Parts: sequence; C-alpha cells; structure tokens
Amino acid sequence: MKPTGESVAVDRVELQRQLLQAGRFFKLICGAGNEDAEEVYKLSLVYTLAGTASIDLSAKPDVVAAAKRAVEDAVHLGGTFGITEVLRPYLTVSVGMAGDPHVRKARILEEACTECNACIPVCPTEAIPSSLVIIESRCIGCGACAVACQDDAVAYAHKEIEMEGVLLDCLAAGAENIELHAAVRDHEPVLKEWELITRLLPKNFVSVCLDRRYLSNHELQVRIERMLERAPGRLIVQADGIPMSGGRDDYNTTLQAIATADIVAKTKLPVFILLSGGTNAKTGELAQACGVPFAGLSIGTFARHLVYEFINDPAFPRNGRLEAAVERARALVATCQP
Repeated sequence: MKPTGESVAVDRVELQRQLLQAGRFFKLICGAGNEDAEEVYKLSLVYTLAGTASIDLSAKPDVVAAAKRAVEDAVHLGGTFGITEVLRPYLTVSVGMAGDPHVRKARILEEACTECNACIPVCPTEAIPSSLVIIESRCIGCGACAVACQDDAVAYAHKEIEMEGVLLDCLAAGAENIELHAAVRDHEPVLKEWELITRLLPKNFVSVCLDRRYLSNHELQVRIERMLERAPGRLIVQADGIPMSGGRDDYNTTLQAIATADIVAKTKLPVFILLSGGTNAKTGELAQACGVPFAGLSIGTFARHLVYEFINDPAFPRNGRLEAAVERARALVATCQP
C-alpha cells in the first residue's frame, strides 16, 4: 500500500511551513489517549471555527474520521461566523513509546480501592464514573487519579497497537501529520519507531514530543539531532514542560514548558518548536517576555476545559452554545498571534 503522505499536495505542506515560520501554529490537543469520537468531533468543530492550525488526535481511524467530519462541517458553517475562508487544520495522530504517559491507560485495582472517590473529581476528562470502572476511551493517562489516591489502587498499562497498520489507516482517514511521544530513556527504540513514521510520511511534517524527565540537556540535543537526520527540514519538536498539567491559567503552570523550549532553542538546530505541557492562555506571553522563540502553541487540558461547559450541554450546538464556545476558543487561539 502506497503511503498516503506521498499524495498530499505540496501547497498544504508549504502552508504549514509558513504558519510555523510565522509563529502562528496553534494546535488543539484532544489527547493521544482520548478515543471518544463524539467529544473529538465537538472539540474539532469549535476549534476549527476558532482558527486552530492543527488538531492532535488519538491514533484511531474513527477518531480521525470524526475530526475530519467536524472540519468539513466547520467549513460549511464558516459564513455564519463571518469567516470567508476556514483554515482546514492539519490533523495529527499521536503514537507513543511504552512508558510515555500520553499513551497509557489507568485502571482501578478493586482489591486495594476503599471507594473514597478522591479520584473522581480530579479526572480532567471525566473518565471515572461513580462505579469506579474507568471509561478507557476517555482516559488520557495523565496520572491525576493516582496522585489523588491514598490507597495505591491505580495501575497503568501501555496500550499496544500494530503501529504501521494503524498509522496507514489513520492516514487514509485524513491524517496529515504524525507525532511520536518519546518520553523514554533509550534512543534506539525511539529511532526504530521514527524510521517507520518518516517512511510513511516522506514529505509531510513529522513531530516528536519530548520532555526532560529522563534526558539531560545534552541527551535531549542528541535525540533531536538523530531524529533530524531522518527528517531534515520538516521536524517539529513539541517541547513538553510537565505533560498534561495545564489545568490552571497562571505563569507558574506554564513555566516548565517555556524552560524546555528554551533548551531546545539554544541547540540552534533547524527545527520548529511548539510549546506544550502545562500550556494555557499565558504561555505565549511568557515565552515572548523571556525571549524564547516558538513556532506555535500546543494546548490540551486548558483548551478542552475552556469549552466543556458548552459542548457538554445537551443543547449543543443549538441555542447559541456553538457560538459561545467558538468565541471563547477564539480568544485562546489568538494568544498564539505574535
């Protein structure tokens, strides 16, 4: 089967490059572990109308298809919102190495759980119902439930996938970019998966999400250099501060995202840097104040929570709920404008 990436028009790739170079690349993160296609549709509809440049998705064809359907619906609705030409976001599918928190799933150990329910209110995706049986499709592996648990009753498992087949199906469903979450110690397993990704997408942009949990500044540079060898001129580095920690809108929450991006920027490597991990409405402002260059913002938890009250309303998208959600999301997207 011919990789879908080879047939993508060059103008889409060039447009993406221009957005990155201009520092205007806002990416909505639906969550690498978020397999709730209905929620992804609603988030994608709102943020496409709000002007997002990219949507980050779980590597599941039905989730990609839901996001693509939302983009098409947004294009048809553009005139209603006074938008003459809706930017079709670049759909990115995220895959991860075993050990990376973005692609794990939590489960509650019945034999250890005392049913204190402390995990329920802290779950950012409402994946833990009163039954305490975690809804796997909504779990993003953030670890908030384990932090709240006093009984050591939360365990995690890496969700194995047949990488090549799944990615080909996602590309066929409409994905244009692939992101590898590689917050693991060893370079070689990462580079093995990277070889596959760059082969499947020989012309489009490819992305790697890295944080400093296991890598020194030097090893972070080494990993980026080795990945850049396989994707010269088209590598996006998502510099992750504290993964999935963007619940609050203050400077301290986003501080580590800026620090990680600063380390990457000082390598002087020819990559595009996205700020991630604890990102919020103040991220762009703080990065500019610190003189840290960036190509865009990747915002997940904060962006999703910003519109949950609208998209979770049974009346959505009627009764002005879509309009209200778009207005709020648009203000967040605008923080990416240099």
